[in-house]
This record gives sequence, C-alpha cells and structure tokens, in this order.
Amino acid sequence: MTSQAADAPDTVVASRRSKITPEREREFFDAVLEQIRQCGYDSVTMEGIAASTRCSKSTLYRQWKTKPQFVAAALRASRQVKFAGIDTGSLAGDLRRAARAAGDWSGKDTRLLQALGHAVTTDQELAQALREALVDPEIAALQEILARGVARGEVRAGHPALEYIPAMMFGVLRVRPMLDGQYADSDYLVRFVEAAVLPSLGLT
Repeated sequence: MTSQAADAPDTVVASRRSKITPEREREFFDAVLEQIRQCGYDSVTMEGIAASTRCSKSTLYRQWKTKPQFVAAALRASRQVKFAGIDTGSLAGDLRRAARAAGDWSGKDTRLLQALGHAVTTDQELAQALREALVDPEIAALQEILARGVARGEVRAGHPALEYIPAMMFGVLRVRPMLDGQYADSDYLVRFVEAAVLPSLGLT
C-alpha cells in the first residue's frame, strides 16, 4: 500500500468533518448538555442526540468516536468564566458580585454537575473536561479576586480563611439542593457571603 493510499481515510474523515459548521457543532453540544441535565448522563445516547438534532449517528461518530469524547468536547466548548471581570474596587463588593453571578447560573451548572454524577469518577477525560470548563477557570478568577483584596490591604496575606473561600463558595452551590431541595439563587448566595464568607475574612 502506498503512503498516499494509507493517508486516504484520514483525508476523507477530515473532509467530512469540515462540512460541519461551527453553528451546527454548537447545536450538537447544546443538545447533549441539555439532555444530560434533563435525563442524566447514563440515559443520554449518541442515537438520541442524532435524533434530536436531525442528523445521522455516523455524523456524530465521525466527529467524536465515543459518548465521553463527545460530552468532553461539549463541556470544553461551553466554557464561560462567570467570575471573570469582576472588580468593584473592594473585596467585599467583589465577593457579593461573585455571589450574584454564581446565583445566575447555579441551577443550570449545578444540575449539569449532578447529572454527570458517577461518570466523572470513572472517565478521566470527562472529569478533566469538567474541571477545565466549570471548575478551574472559576477558581482561578476567584483567587484573583482574593489576591487583589490582599494587595489592597483589605485582608492580610496568609490569612487562614483565604484557602477555603473557593470551597465555601462552590460547596454551598452543590449542597443546597440536597439540604433544601432547591438551587442556591443570587439572594441566597449573597446572604451566605455576608453571613459566612465576609466574617471569616474579617470583612463586613
């Protein structure tokens, strides 16, 4: 077999992939993430996504060989840093603003985290994609907010509570549905910040 012949299948796949527009790809990604939110990861199939987006199964399998790869790609494409750009001039103001931002998306993203459930503990690529899309960027942005507060002298460097602020903010998002049967909305999160987060840092 010649080198040209050996390369032919890859050329065909690349050609077929190029036919999917960014808009169509976005439709696929939105569909799989929404079905995961509604039905849970285990209930979602490539066949079901193909039917809901009016495409063939082969179209999806040419792009993403397995469901975990497909979902991982959708997670990475959905990345939007909610805490990015928050800078009110004070750490207390920034944390209140972050609480409101988190409340605006908590139902959607917390439901997705819950729906992925066991899958992220058994598939490393999926777990990594989840961290890259929904966890690491927000923690980095929150740590930047805290670092500015330290730089302004609002909180001393090395304050023991600084390490735990991300866990406090993300923890309440995950645990409220279990405790109260509802997601943590903006008002709830602002009250949480004022009652627990700010006092832990010596702020008001």
